[in-house]
Amino acid sequence: MYPALLWEKLPDNRVRCGTCQWFCRINEGQTGVCRMYRNDAGALFNLNYAKISSLAVDPIEKKPLYHFHPGSKVFSLGSWGCNFHCRGCQNWEIACPEDENGLRYSREILPERAVEMACQSGSAGIAWTYNEPSVWLEYTLETARLAKAQGLYTVYVTNGYASEAQLDAIGPFLDAWRVDVKGFNNQSYRKIGRVQNYEGILRVTERASHKWGMHVEVVTNIMPCINDDDNQLRGIAEWIAGSLSPLTPWHITRFHPRRQMQDYPVTPLETMERALALGVAAGLEFVYLGNVGGNDSGDTVCYNCGQKAVKRSGYSARIMGLVGTHCRFCGTELNFRV
Repeated sequence: MYPALLWEKLPDNRVRCGTCQWFCRINEGQTGVCRMYRNDAGALFNLNYAKISSLAVDPIEKKPLYHFHPGSKVFSLGSWGCNFHCRGCQNWEIACPEDENGLRYSREILPERAVEMACQSGSAGIAWTYNEPSVWLEYTLETARLAKAQGLYTVYVTNGYASEAQLDAIGPFLDAWRVDVKGFNNQSYRKIGRVQNYEGILRVTERASHKWGMHVEVVTNIMPCINDDDNQLRGIAEWIAGSLSPLTPWHITRFHPRRQMQDYPVTPLETMERALALGVAAGLEFVYLGNVGGNDSGDTVCYNCGQKAVKRSGYSARIMGLVGTHCRFCGTELNFRV
């Protein structure tokens, strides 16, 4: 166990965790929603520090991040636990362990070694992904500090349910915030992840962008009969354009049945195209379709002159018309981090 950073002591040996927006009140000997923070004798401890469930060297486009160091490789680490319990989770074995037994089968990689491995792999940065990184704060924070000192970029692939205190702790050391916005009302979030209040996700994402200057890209997995109505899709698009930037990429991904949602259909292509149109109508300049295949919806096209800046095929990216963060043909700023 590793001492938790964000918590307060309550009467009767209870504690209040400050790591994410559940702010769990935890009795002695118990864990919070994520199952990765436990009250031991009236103090809070993290259980998954340096516990690695998954490790890979990925293309950055796989996260997906399309406007962040395109074509680079990223050292990707995952652990155990999540503060959501999504019925359709594709990584549920590590994200929603039934108990702490999974930790016994983890590979231990301390922060110094993780950074060393990232450098040896030829990766340009480190991403915390596969499970929810916000329930791994103590480890990701220390590793991010060391990674930045070595010139590596840092990425959270997150559901956005971190507390503001957690965001502010890691903010100086985090470069990119790739966030899921799963719907645009509380009803959808309850159906998808048993979460009560989605608006905190929007506020923390705005804080990541405006206070900490992180590069933000948003993903929405469109699920039939849950978040595929015009009101929600338009709401997400207008929030991105108005509260982040019209140049913020929005990745619209196609739902495929998983876990406890096997009875739901694959998202129709017509729904994907409708979402794309709603994004464009809201003023978004970069809307990408994912999990559809067979088209050029993953290419980055300059919104000013129409020339192709980045050509993508699967997870590979070929830079064709980009100079720094600008279009090579007309000089327009395209909101890249390179």
